Order: sequence, then C-alpha cells, then structure tokens
Amino acid sequence: MQIPVNQHRLREVYGRVGQLLRQCRVRGCLVCGEPVDEAGEGGLDSLCAVCAQVLPWNRHACPACAQPLPMEEAGRACGACQRCPPPLASCHATFAYRWPMDRLLPGAKFHGDLAASRVLGEWMAAALWRHLPTVPWPEAIVPLPLHRARLRRRGYDQALELARPLARRLRLPLRHDLLLRTRDTVPQSRLDGPARRLNLRNAFEVRGGVGLPRHVVLVDDVMTTGTTLHAAANALRRSGIERVDAWVCARVP
Repeated sequence: MQIPVNQHRLREVYGRVGQLLRQCRVRGCLVCGEPVDEAGEGGLDSLCAVCAQVLPWNRHACPACAQPLPMEEAGRACGACQRCPPPLASCHATFAYRWPMDRLLPGAKFHGDLAASRVLGEWMAAALWRHLPTVPWPEAIVPLPLHRARLRRRGYDQALELARPLARRLRLPLRHDLLLRTRDTVPQSRLDGPARRLNLRNAFEVRGGVGLPRHVVLVDDVMTTGTTLHAAANALRRSGIERVDAWVCARVP
C-alpha cells in the first residue's frame, strides 16, 4: 500500500536542507578556483582576496568613450572624442579589459557562464551607484541585442544577462523590447575600423509601437572601438530618444 506524502512538508524539509548545504559549501574563486568563504562588498565575495585586489577598475577615463587615461587627464574628453564627438552623451566602463577580465568576460560571453555574468553585473551596479550621482539618471536600461540567429546558436544574450542585475540593483526599467538587431553581422573582432562601420550600417532599428523614454543607457560587455554602441545609439536617437549613454563592463585600452 502506498503511503500518501505531504508534498508541501517535503518541499519545506528539502528547502531547509538545501539552505544549510549552501551555507556550509566552500565556494571557489571565479578566477583561480581557490576557496572563498568571506563576504565581500559589491559581489566581491565571488573572488579570493588576491584576485579581488588585482581587479582592473577603470577609475580614470574619458567621459565620452571610457578610454582609460592618466589620472591628471581624467574627466576631460580624450583627443579623439574632441575631434569627433560620439553619439553617446557619456560612456562608463567599470573595468579595463585586462586580467582577469580577459578571462571572466569570454567565459560569460561564449561559454555560458551565467554565474559570472550575474557577478559582473553586480560589480557594475556597485561601481555605477558611486558614479551616477555625477550624471543625469537614465529612464531605462537597454541591453545591446543579438540578432535572433546568433541568439539561437548561443542560447543567451550576454548583454541582457549583465543588464538584469543592473536593472534590479539600480531600480531601473529593463527595456529589452526596445532595440532590434536586424542583420546577422560578421563579428566585429574580425574587422578593421572602416569595415566595422560598414558592417553595422543599418544593423539596428527601434521596435515600432512601443513607448520611448527620453533618456536610455545601452549596456554591453566589452567596448573596443565603440562602433557597435555608436550604431545602436544612432538608431535610438533617430527614433526620437533625446539622450543615449552607455555602460559597459570592460573597455579595451
């Protein structure tokens, strides 16, 4: 004879067991795998003390393109942005693209490491929370979209995975319905400067029939030349959005 089981009670018991196991488990550093058992600020409890100390924070940078600059030049637009102002009103990169970012970001982008994406988004939120009082507050976060064909191949959008914890922590609407990638372009890493611009011509458009905020921020993982972000910003501005900023996890120096 089968004995009836109280499923609610069973879930409650297993929930408590799982909570105890999670509390007792020694976690490994995202970079080196060494044990991590002490809480850190801003999500840094996912790194050991040694790796946390060497994070390449991008504290001194051009406000228009996030290019790392010497401390005495920080806060002023770099020479390239002075000569040719970008379509972005401002750009903030949390890190420079150096070790260990050059290990963590490829894992999040190409190898499905969604845990790393979540942690990187938390670090971005902590840094931006300190930075945002100095700039206008955006009305919405717009992750840089993948084309649907590439999304099917990869199975997830790394920019969206970074944007989720940002939107949650900063209490901003996440508008992944706003911007579309209309062409499955060649990866930008394979192209030089002029070819990058040609590759992204008319690659983005704003979805029709949706409400448009006046001020949005684009979110992406890595910024190299800024061509992709600029193409997306131009599409948003053509649609009537007044101001477009960019927040990226890391900037290639």
